[in-house]
Amino acid sequence: MTGRRVRRRRHAAPAVSHERWLVSYADFITLLFAFFTTMYAISTVDARKLSSMVDSMQVAFDSRGIAIPAPDSVPPRKATDDRVPTLSDEQRERALAQQLRERLQGSSVDVTIDHRGIVVSINEAGSFSTGSADLSPVAREVLGQLATTLGRDAQMKLRVEGHTDDVPIQGGRYGSNWDLSTARATSVVSYLVEQVGIAPQRLSAAGYGEFHPRVDNRTAADRARNRRVDIVILNDATAASEEPRLRRPGAGSSESAPSTLPSGRVFAG
Repeated sequence: MTGRRVRRRRHAAPAVSHERWLVSYADFITLLFAFFTTMYAISTVDARKLSSMVDSMQVAFDSRGIAIPAPDSVPPRKATDDRVPTLSDEQRERALAQQLRERLQGSSVDVTIDHRGIVVSINEAGSFSTGSADLSPVAREVLGQLATTLGRDAQMKLRVEGHTDDVPIQGGRYGSNWDLSTARATSVVSYLVEQVGIAPQRLSAAGYGEFHPRVDNRTAADRARNRRVDIVILNDATAASEEPRLRRPGAGSSESAPSTLPSGRVFAG
């Protein structure tokens, strides 16, 4: 080996990776995802469970040097968060109308909604005899189901409206369509008060004769649709604008007090 030059292998220097930070970054993002997923999952628990969860996560994350908010820094949840969302007046009205349609299904009753509120129309057919204001058993059953659905809500005001067709009354107990429509409305009111037990302060009656028809009185079928009694479940706006407020006896008022006739009827002085 004398005189020979020993040749040594040259080893290449190891390559330096410039993307090692991606490993730490991915680990950090994963921890953040786990943290916020857990926070979202327990968003509906109470403060005691939240505090317990934060303590457990603090112990788990301390080894990685990640700080999480202390329980005191978590903003308190509002008391209304655990309550059922409040329905709007329109949603409550639609829900009640649908409930009435389901309960009164199969009866000669139409349930609609207009600017006054919910209108339950009881057709004359099967409810009243021709030219009579006496309630039939079918009509009484409908009124009983209606009262059961409405419950005992003292704030719910009901107005009973009688309607006829345009055929003049000739003879009989009632002298005009005005008399017949008003008698049918008051007959329904009396039944609701005396037999069903609805407070009379919630009720009012009106007779419209033939002057508020649903359709034109062109055919016998059209006239049959117009002969009806409407029970209007007044919405708040209609009740506030149209229905008189109750006054305590003897309370002062700028209006003159009602006077009583010998027959017992009351008229405004």
